[in-house]
Amino acid sequence: MSKRSQPKWQPPGRSTGPILKLFNSLTRQKEEFIPQNGRHVLWYSCGPTVYDASHMGHARSYISFDILRRVLSDYFGYDVLYVMNITDIDDKIIKRARQNHLYENYVQEGHSLKKNLDDAKSVMEFLGGTVKATADADKKCMLEKLLVRMTGAVEELEVAVKSQDEEKIKKAQEVLLVEAKDPLSEWLDFNCGASVTDNSIFAKLPQHWENQFHEDMDALNVQRPCVLTRVSEYIPEIVTYIERIIENGLAYESNGSVYFDVNGFDSREGHYYAKLVPEAYGDAKSLQEGEGDLCISEDRLNEKRSPNDFALWKRSKAGEPWWDSPWGHGRPGWHIECSVMASVICGDSLDIHTGGVDLKFPHHDNELAQAEAYFDNDNWVRYFLHAGHLTISGCKMSKSLKNFVTIKDALTRHTARQLRIAFLLHSWKDTLDYSNNTMEMAVQYEKLFNEFFLTVKDVTRSSSDRTQISSYQKWEKDELELNKRFIAAKNFVHASLCDNVDTRGALDAVRDLIGNCNIYIRDKTSSTQESNCLLLRDIAAYVTWLLRVFGAISTEECIGFPIAESKGATNTEELVMPYLTIMADFRDNIRGHARQLKATDILRECDRLRDDILPNIGVRLEDREGGPSAVKLMDREFLMREKEAKKTAEAEKAAEKERKKAEQAAIVAQRDAQRKIKPSEMFLSETDKYSQFDVKGVPTHDAEGKELSKGQIKKLQKLQQNQEKKYSEYLQSAVVNGVGDL
Repeated sequence: MSKRSQPKWQPPGRSTGPILKLFNSLTRQKEEFIPQNGRHVLWYSCGPTVYDASHMGHARSYISFDILRRVLSDYFGYDVLYVMNITDIDDKIIKRARQNHLYENYVQEGHSLKKNLDDAKSVMEFLGGTVKATADADKKCMLEKLLVRMTGAVEELEVAVKSQDEEKIKKAQEVLLVEAKDPLSEWLDFNCGASVTDNSIFAKLPQHWENQFHEDMDALNVQRPCVLTRVSEYIPEIVTYIERIIENGLAYESNGSVYFDVNGFDSREGHYYAKLVPEAYGDAKSLQEGEGDLCISEDRLNEKRSPNDFALWKRSKAGEPWWDSPWGHGRPGWHIECSVMASVICGDSLDIHTGGVDLKFPHHDNELAQAEAYFDNDNWVRYFLHAGHLTISGCKMSKSLKNFVTIKDALTRHTARQLRIAFLLHSWKDTLDYSNNTMEMAVQYEKLFNEFFLTVKDVTRSSSDRTQISSYQKWEKDELELNKRFIAAKNFVHASLCDNVDTRGALDAVRDLIGNCNIYIRDKTSSTQESNCLLLRDIAAYVTWLLRVFGAISTEECIGFPIAESKGATNTEELVMPYLTIMADFRDNIRGHARQLKATDILRECDRLRDDILPNIGVRLEDREGGPSAVKLMDREFLMREKEAKKTAEAEKAAEKERKKAEQAAIVAQRDAQRKIKPSEMFLSETDKYSQFDVKGVPTHDAEGKELSKGQIKKLQKLQQNQEKKYSEYLQSAVVNGVGDL
């Protein structure tokens, strides 16, 4: 017999599954994501200009990018270096800092009543001129409303002066200063802005708002950047960067400022200006807005060789902070800061650059041009990702129009998790409408997830952490089918995340999977069979992990959302659940005995424990017919809201029941009252309809004395006959019931 040899082995065919694609603004389509250095990703994100409170527009960008970052690093396994800047030198900051300083001084100086009124009238005249010169309809409407409020405040002060009531005058003065704050600050800045010379004034404002921004990001569970850069810390690097662009022949100095030569750059081989929005090339309005409010002057425009050129370095005027440079005292332009700081940290080519869609032109297009002029390349950014706009109940959000919701305000209405789920339910690149409907959908998704986690914990709480023979059950048809759906859901989630990080598609797949689990648990319970604990825990753990990847869960929970009261390293649920289970079992036994004995007082106490006592410590107890009670450890505040909602619903139900009861009683009373009327008297009171009656009380003439037709009289006689039957029944019942006085 010949020696047998091992047969040849054939590897399985390689499956070509979905690959990660991202919507790249540079091509306006989804492109396969290929980092330049293996798994290492260089990512720069435009940070905030810190001159006011962070609002939901900021949340739109930074939560969206946080989700993208977490998916790339925690789901796809990329090593991400995430760099973000803080713009702490900017025309908006300079102007706001000056205005705040001048307004605070004006209030502290405590001017006379006459000066307050005279200045207020000058401010109103100044504001009126601004209204006339404003072309934007929304802004014009906002300024007009401001003018109306200020006019009203001035008139109230004048009325108070005439009354000679010192208390009224003082209060009216205070109201005027509050209502006039914005236009008064503008007026003071216009007249006295050049007198502000202390550089610390311009540093104090951005430091305050940067600190507030970081607090807001922490509250939203947005991961901190790996590197944070501030413009004020990179002035030497910015100056050196500009010098290099000048040496490369693509920038020029003019009257102490330095401008980028757009036409020169665009005409060079290998370079292209306005890659992101080529159709905006030459858009004078957008270019001017990009230069900043403090650079709108004829002198500044005349310094440029072309209207398309933009400032790399701005000569500082009186009332503006400044730094030394080869071109004199000045400060950086807006666009140059990002090019410099991103280049210093990440080098000559970024994998990903992110920012709001409103930054495409001119800011990001100018960034690209500057950096590519510096490095003499054409690929400074490989993938440009832009977060979509955010609207407020369908309307444009704008700080300047006072139509914005701060992050702190939003967090008083909804939790950070609910806000994040709302963002997860929308594409990161499309417009998101922040409205009651949007948030209600997010709340419902959160409730769906939470109830699923609580149900799985309850169903599986009897299973031991130690491996035993009973730990494993045979998979029957139901388990095989559920596992099949589990695998399909994971595949769908993966395909969705590969498709431009489609988190909505991923959450919809999870929602359907939870629905399948709920059906499985229901069917097992109704057939008195045990659910497969291991399979359910695996599914719940996967859903928990995915939500943790998305940033909707911030702790290392095995299953579900963390309990709000949990603090420290101890897992509160694991600690208290054994005791709660003993208590629930004891209550079940007591209720069983009380039912047999018909001891209603004991049953009432058991209900009070369930409905009033346990919710106050964050425990929901659910009675189940024929089985042990479900014990669910939850956030106490959620249970309190749930309890109040239940009370409100019960009160409304009781009120509705009482209303229907009263209606029914009124109908019965009306019917009884109708039965008591003698047939001969039933029409006599209707003098608005009839004027004459026959001997039986049937009308013969209408109210105007006109004789009724035979047909009309016949109908009335029929009605009287029906009443005779009702009256006869009433008399009989009265006799039976012993009613003496008929």
